[in-house]
Amino acid sequence: MSNLDFNKNIIDLSIEAEKNCKEEFDKINQLCELNSIKVLKAFNNNRISEMHFNSTTGYGYNDIGRDTIEKVFAEVLGAEDALVRSQFISGSHALTVALFAFLRPNDIMLSITGKPYDTLDEVIGIRENASSLKSFGIEYEQIDLIEDDFDYEAIREKLKSQKIKLIEIQRSKGYSTRKSITIDKVEKVIQVIREIDKEVIIMIDNCYCEFVEEKSPCEVGADIIVGSLIKNLGGGIAPNGAYIAGKTNLVELAAERLTVPGEGREVGPTLGINKQILQGLYMAPSVVANSLKTAIFASYMLEKLGYKVEPKYNDARADIVQNIIFNDPDKLIAYTRGIQYASAIDSFVTADPSDMPGYEDQVIMASGSFTQGSSIELSCDGPLRSPYIAYQQGGLTYEYGKLGVMNAINNLIKNSSN
Repeated sequence: MSNLDFNKNIIDLSIEAEKNCKEEFDKINQLCELNSIKVLKAFNNNRISEMHFNSTTGYGYNDIGRDTIEKVFAEVLGAEDALVRSQFISGSHALTVALFAFLRPNDIMLSITGKPYDTLDEVIGIRENASSLKSFGIEYEQIDLIEDDFDYEAIREKLKSQKIKLIEIQRSKGYSTRKSITIDKVEKVIQVIREIDKEVIIMIDNCYCEFVEEKSPCEVGADIIVGSLIKNLGGGIAPNGAYIAGKTNLVELAAERLTVPGEGREVGPTLGINKQILQGLYMAPSVVANSLKTAIFASYMLEKLGYKVEPKYNDARADIVQNIIFNDPDKLIAYTRGIQYASAIDSFVTADPSDMPGYEDQVIMASGSFTQGSSIELSCDGPLRSPYIAYQQGGLTYEYGKLGVMNAINNLIKNSSN
């Protein structure tokens, strides 16, 4: 465990990092301002007031706060409509609701970014589960990326040869070694898809990506996007929940799958969290900016220490995730533990690899967060499998993020020298 007492070499390297990352930090500041304007306009346009903080219980009928929150999110995300609910327990749950809402027996779902997150394996039926899409007669196919970009020719051939109901694009890398998908690549592939099929549903898993770039996938032609409120858009304040945003007819289908056909979005009590959801969104541009600065700082520091990182500190970013490739399980464990030791919550806990629902490999996870599992707060995790990558994300403030990274490096160096 650390008392945050860093040696001179780490301090000197941090000073060098901040000096050389200034240009990247300035870009992040500009992005934060643009996204802050977008959020403030949505609040103003929807006349947010204290009455929208009110709570409902039971069925949740006539919750003006909930309904207005969904209008605000739709505007911020450039969507026709949005479903923003605490009844979603995670981003994976929201993705599951969307897939079961849009797909029917004998339909084909096509992923064009390779295999999705491990937590969707049993949802899709990649791993057997009696409640999977596969068990309902829904087929799954995938096209892998080529050199971190879409396989445009394979996508064209697939769309010409088969009737695909839904195309799924996962922008963030998940537990893979590929790069995350920038919005310009999303826009390009949507144009390619629409040249052949104007009806196929294009669904974007947008987790970790909100406010990292100026545009939302809905603004470049996506039909539906899905994300979690304990990631970017919750701003570290929303206690749980997720969103599904996009075309109104698809959002309505998702609402009826989440609740009850015939009642849909009309039900769902907010139980007093409207203010937290609104305040989280209000803070989100700044919190995402702090997370990006923390990632850039970590990338510079770890590369200088000889480790392979992705993205590099001055690369274009699509999400808040920073990969550090250790090629050594002990180094992955030491770095992750250093993040945990620098957390405000549970700093006394030593992170150990363990089995986790939805994952085939043991996973080590540092997440000393105010909201359990919150990825917008500084966290670090990774599966115990080669090449032993730490997936670091979050940072409510840059200062706390910086301290966490320095402490993780301190723990890494200490354990490497033993």
